[in-house]
Amino acid sequence: TEISSNARIWSVASGANLQRLEGHSESVRCAAFSFNSELVATGSDDKSIKIWDTATGARLATFVGHRGAVLSVAFNSERDQIVSASEDGTVKIWKIDWSR
Repeated sequence: TEISSNARIWSVASGANLQRLEGHSESVRCAAFSFNSELVATGSDDKSIKIWDTATGARLATFVGHRGAVLSVAFNSERDQIVSASEDGTVKIWKIDWSR
């Protein structure tokens, strides 16, 4: 199985590729949509989490701090925090600062 350092958002209805999310330097391992589907978070072997705007594909934030690949990500319902789990055995909660 080929694993890519990019993620893509596809239309379920048409099968069209809507966005290509480029920015991780190693394989993307996980992804999660926010509750309103306006954002998507990706976790990678590069030990980072990135948050993307689903409409434009713009990268909105990057979080770095794990010592191993990021294997799971999830948003809270208010979209002001994200939780990530890593193969380094840690779970981290990240505060999203939308004022920047």
